[in-house]
Amino acid sequence: METIASFTIDHIKLQPGLYVSRKDRFGSEVITTFDIRMTSPNEEPVMNTAELHTIEHLGATFLRNHPDFGSRVVYFGPMGCRTGCYLLLAGDYTSRELVPLMTEMFTFIRDFEGEIPGAAPDQCGNWLDQNLPMAKYLAARYLDQVLTGIGPDRLIYPE
Repeated sequence: METIASFTIDHIKLQPGLYVSRKDRFGSEVITTFDIRMTSPNEEPVMNTAELHTIEHLGATFLRNHPDFGSRVVYFGPMGCRTGCYLLLAGDYTSRELVPLMTEMFTFIRDFEGEIPGAAPDQCGNWLDQNLPMAKYLAARYLDQVLTGIGPDRLIYPE
C-alpha cells in the first residue's frame, strides 16, 4: 500500500501551526483540509479527550454558524493522535487566508461561558466527557503562541 500523505510529514520537525494538509477535487469543487496543530508531536503531552471534545463542540458550533464560512464547512474534528484538529472547507484556500477565521474561533472558545452546545445525553454519545476550563486554556495558548504574529514556519509544513 502507498503511504498516505499525512504520514509523510516529518512529525519530529512539525511544530504547532496552521497548515494546508491537502487539497482534493470533488467535481468542480476543491476541498481544502487544514491541519490545526495545537501541540508539538512527540515532544509534549497530547490533549486529553475531554478538552479536545469540548474544542470540537465549540469549534464546530462556531464554524457552522459563521456568516462567511458556515456554508463551506465540510468537517471539523479532532485528530486521532490528539495533537490538533482537522478542518475541511469547500474552496481553495491557503493557511494564511484562514488565520483570521482561526483567530475568531479560538477567541470564541477562549471566551466561552455557559453550557457547552450539544453536551446533553440526547445530543452526544459521550456528553459527560467535557472539560471547558482546559479547552479555554488550550485555546488561549494556541492564540498566544501560534496565531498571534504567525510566520511562514507555522503555515507551511517543514521540509
